[in-house]
Amino acid sequence: MLALVSAMQEELSAVLALMPDERRERVAGREFWVGHLHGQPVVAVLSRIGKVAAATTATVLAEHFGVRQLVFTGVAGGLGAQVRRGDVVVARRFVQHDLDASPLFPRYEVPLYGQAMFPTDAALTERLVRAARRALPGAGQHEGLILSGDQFIDSASEAMALQLAFPDALAVEMEGAAVAQVCHDYGIAYAAVRTISDRADDEAHGDFVSFIDQVASRHTAAIVEALLAAWPGGPI
Repeated sequence: MLALVSAMQEELSAVLALMPDERRERVAGREFWVGHLHGQPVVAVLSRIGKVAAATTATVLAEHFGVRQLVFTGVAGGLGAQVRRGDVVVARRFVQHDLDASPLFPRYEVPLYGQAMFPTDAALTERLVRAARRALPGAGQHEGLILSGDQFIDSASEAMALQLAFPDALAVEMEGAAVAQVCHDYGIAYAAVRTISDRADDEAHGDFVSFIDQVASRHTAAIVEALLAAWPGGPI
């Protein structure tokens, strides 16, 4: 089964509107929606905000629903100089920018894993890249590193600090790296796409609030539908 995980309620609602037969199942205080989309069995859920909440959601998807593939959609603040509001960033790898267990472990490295970066699944990510291009041909498209942390980045100084620490980072959000770690643990194929809602600067809050309903939910629905429609009746 494929999991479709949305970061915002507006995005989840847009995905549910595409599912003709969803039924609700409540687990761990969360509402999971099980059904089909373009004939494919899927479970859709709201990740909730922050790394711990997202990790809990991903764990339930693994343990209770036995998902083997997970696609995460959401919004993010843009960091890369070439990344603009309304662009789409497909993740190739994730890192927790607020993780620091030094001097016991190198900064950003997840203790006992021996790595800071968690890659997404190559095959599923390629499918997501193609789906995003088909769904949103007019949007800027990017692939690469996304940062995650339990912090809403909304100042130019914070964004600059992240750019200095991670020069190749394209975007920053609050859940993706935690989900990547859970998927690593369970052997789940993971792919993620983020629509850029703001530039993670002093104008981020206002941009973010106005952007979700007007743009992000529509982007999510279009990408998800393109992803599922590409393989009608066959395995994802």
